[in-house]
Amino acid sequence: MKINYYSDTDSLYIHLLDKPSIDSQEISEGVVLDYDENGNLVGIDIDNASKKVQLNELILNQLPSNIMKVAA
Repeated sequence: MKINYYSDTDSLYIHLLDKPSIDSQEISEGVVLDYDENGNLVGIDIDNASKKVQLNELILNQLPSNIMKVAA
């Protein structure tokens, strides 16, 4: 999973799976879910993210993975 924030557009994209999306559905204003060819959720796109998401804090609890921080 990758989380990318784009400050120039104030958008946040959460990559859940490393697969291309072929379908999208807006579930609320500025929140779009992306799906692969099998209908699996592959990503979440959030426009105006700073108004919808608490961007200054990320808490990961008991995830069985390696965590890497990439400075912008």
